[in-house]
Amino acid sequence: MQHAWVIALLPFISAALTLFFGKRTPGGGPVYGIAAIGAGFVMALGVAWHFVQGGGPYERYVEWFRIGPLHMQLGSYVDGLTAVMLIVVTFVSLMVHVYSLGYMHGDVRYTWFFVVLSLFTGAMLDVVVAGNLFQLLVGWEVMGVCSYLLIGHWYEDPANSGAAIKAFLTTRVGDVPFMFGIFALIFATGMTTSNIQVIGQTVAGGHVSSLLVTAAALLLFGGAIGKSAQFPLHVWLPDAMAGPTPVSALIHAATMVAAGIYLVARTFQVFVSADPIALHVVAIIGAITLLLAAFLALVQDDIKKVLAYSTVSQLAYMVAALGVGPDGYPAAMFHLFTHAFFKALLFLGAGSVIHAVHSNNMSEMGGLRKDMKVTFWTFAIGSAALAGIPPFSGFFSKDEVILAAKDSHTYWLAVVLLLGAVLTAFYTTRMVLLMFFGDFRGHAHAHESPRVMTVPLVLLAGATCVVGLLGFAPLGAPFLDWVSFGGEPIPAVFSPLVAILSIVAVAVGIWVGYVVYRWWRTPDPITRLGPAYELLEHKYYLDDLYWNGIVRPIRDPIAAGVYWTDQHVIDGVVNGTATLAYAFSALVAWFDRSVIDGVVNGAGSAMELFGRGLRTIQTGKVQWYAVGLFAGVILLTVFIIRP
Repeated sequence: MQHAWVIALLPFISAALTLFFGKRTPGGGPVYGIAAIGAGFVMALGVAWHFVQGGGPYERYVEWFRIGPLHMQLGSYVDGLTAVMLIVVTFVSLMVHVYSLGYMHGDVRYTWFFVVLSLFTGAMLDVVVAGNLFQLLVGWEVMGVCSYLLIGHWYEDPANSGAAIKAFLTTRVGDVPFMFGIFALIFATGMTTSNIQVIGQTVAGGHVSSLLVTAAALLLFGGAIGKSAQFPLHVWLPDAMAGPTPVSALIHAATMVAAGIYLVARTFQVFVSADPIALHVVAIIGAITLLLAAFLALVQDDIKKVLAYSTVSQLAYMVAALGVGPDGYPAAMFHLFTHAFFKALLFLGAGSVIHAVHSNNMSEMGGLRKDMKVTFWTFAIGSAALAGIPPFSGFFSKDEVILAAKDSHTYWLAVVLLLGAVLTAFYTTRMVLLMFFGDFRGHAHAHESPRVMTVPLVLLAGATCVVGLLGFAPLGAPFLDWVSFGGEPIPAVFSPLVAILSIVAVAVGIWVGYVVYRWWRTPDPITRLGPAYELLEHKYYLDDLYWNGIVRPIRDPIAAGVYWTDQHVIDGVVNGTATLAYAFSALVAWFDRSVIDGVVNGAGSAMELFGRGLRTIQTGKVQWYAVGLFAGVILLTVFIIRP
C-alpha cells in the first residue's frame, strides 16, 4: 500500500529508457514498457487485495513546494476507487502494449510510439493516485499532450494532424474552467491546501458559501465534459480515431476519457455539498449526450467511429449515474470498470479486422467469422457486453445505473437510459452483422491476426465475462462496497423489474437490428431515413456550427492579423535590416578601398621612393662609400660630444 506511488512512476521510467535505449534494444524497446506496466499490474493486485481484506484508505505525502500559506504536496491517496482504477489502467495498458507489438510492427516511428504510450499510461496513473489537485492537474495535462502525439502519430496525413489539433484544442476548452475550479476550491480553504480530502471535509462541514461550492463543482465538471467527450465538447473523440487503433483502445478504455469521470468521482464531495442544481446539470448533460451519441452511432460506416460514439454514449451513462447523487456513485464506477474491459476488447478486435482487410469501413467487410474465428468470438463477447446482454458484464453495470435512477425517483432519466439501451443494442447488432455475416465485400484476402494480437483479445474477453459478477447483487456485489461514496457499505439490491425492462429493451434493439440488417443490401437501409439520416450524417451540424460560428470568426482575424504583421512588420524589419546591411557594406567597401587600400598602397609607394633614393647612392665605387662612412663617423661624434 505504502508504495502505490511506484505504480505511477514505473511507466515514466520505462518511457525514458525506451527513448534513450530503445533503438539499441532488440525489438525496438517496447520490452521496457511491457515490463514496467506488467510490474505495475502485479503491484495493483496487491493494493486491491488490501481492500478485499477490509483494509482502509492510505495516504502518503511529501512537501512539494510552498507559496505563502499554501502547502503543495506530492504523494498518493489510495482508497477502493484508486485500487480499482489502478487495476483497470495497468491491465488494459498491458494488453494494448502487447497487442501493439504486432499491430505497429514495421512502423517508421515504432520506438517513439512506445515512448509516448508509456508516458500516456503514467500520466493517467498519476491522475489516479494523486491526492491533491495540482498533482492531478499535471497528469491531466501530460495526458492531453500525449493524446495529441498519439492521435497525430501518422501526421503525414493532414486528416490525422488535423484530428490531433482538434482533440488538443477542444479538450483545452474544458481545461480552462477546470483550472478555475481548482483555484476556487483552494480559495475556499483559505489558500492553505490543494489536498482533495481536506477540501472535501471543508466543503462538507458547511464552512464555505454554497454559491462558491456550486460554481467550483460546475467548473470542475467543465473539465470532465472536455476530457470525457460529453455534449457539447464531444466532437473531438470520433475524429481522434485517426490515430493507431491501439491508441484508440487505450484512450477509450482506460485513459483520457475515463479521466473526466474519475475527476467527478474523486471530487464528488464537492458536487454533493453544492446546490442540487450542480448534480441536475450533470444528469441532464449525461442524458443529452447519451441519446445524441447513440443516434450518431447508427449511421456510421467506419467501425472505429461506431465504437467512438458508443464510448461517448457509455460515458454518458456514467455521467448520468453521478448526476443521480450518492446512490449513483458506485453504479457509475462499476460501469466505468466493466466498460474498460469490453471497450478495449472491441477496439482491439476492430484493429484485428482492419489489420486483415486494410479498411475501416464496414461496407467493405462481411463474412469475416469464417476466416477470423478468434477475432469473431472475442468481438462477439465484447459486443454482447456493450449491448447489455446477460450474463456479460455490461448487463450488470448498466442495470445498476438504471436502478440508481429509479431508486432516486429520477424516472425521466431511467426512461432515457432504457431508450439508450435499445439504441445501443441496435447499432451493436448492425455492427456485428455488417462485419462478420453475409458475403465478404472487400478486396483484400481476410486472415486471422498473429497470436501476439489475438492473445490480448482472449484475455480481455475472459475478463469481460467475469468482472460483471463483482456487482451482481445475489453474489453480494462486493465491488459496490469497495467504491461506495463515503466508504459506507451499500446493501446489495437486485431489482427484477429493472432487469426485465433492461432485457426487453436490449431484445427490442437486437430484433430490429437483425430484421433490418440480416439481409443487408446496398445501399445501407439507414440511408432511407431521409432528412433524419441527413441530420445524423452531418452530426447535427454541430461541427459546421463550431467551425463557422466559433473557429473561423476567431481564426480568420488572427490569420489576417498574422499576415498583416508578417507583411508590414516582419517583412519591414527584414527589409530594413537588409537595407541597413547593404548601406553598411557599401560604407565598409568605401573604407576598404579609400583608407585601407590607401594606407597599403601609400606604404608601398613610400618604400618604392625610399628604394630609389638608396639606389642613387649605391654606385659601386669604394671611395664614395669611404667618404660616406667618414662623414657618418664625424656626424655621430659631433652628436655625442655636443653640450
